[in-house]
Amino acid sequence: MIILDTSVWIEHLRINPQFFPKVGKLLENRGVLAVECVFGELLQGAKTDYERDIILGFWKHSPKEHYEDIAIEAGIYSAANKLCDKGVGLIDAIILMHGIKSGSKIWTLDTKLLRVLPDELNYAHDCC
Repeated sequence: MIILDTSVWIEHLRINPQFFPKVGKLLENRGVLAVECVFGELLQGAKTDYERDIILGFWKHSPKEHYEDIAIEAGIYSAANKLCDKGVGLIDAIILMHGIKSGSKIWTLDTKLLRVLPDELNYAHDCC
């Protein structure tokens, strides 16, 4: 499974030809693990009801994993690894924790997250 960071979802939703076919294939194969905080960020940026409905459709139809207390674990991990000092906030720490717990790779364009992302979780090494 692949976790798409908000930055990659945005490029897919913009139909960026560099991302759209790759993300589309992952979605067709149910290879994208939806993370709630990522969809929260996407919904926060939705400008119309149509955009909101598209995002909610992806949320509804994508595989998910629920982890109790994941924000707490992400906060502990962040503190232990000094992620705030590296410009990585709690949302990105939660995404990272989802990757660690599920064994999923993370596809992100966020340079700060990329700097702290373990190589074995970095999907960009495999795809791009």
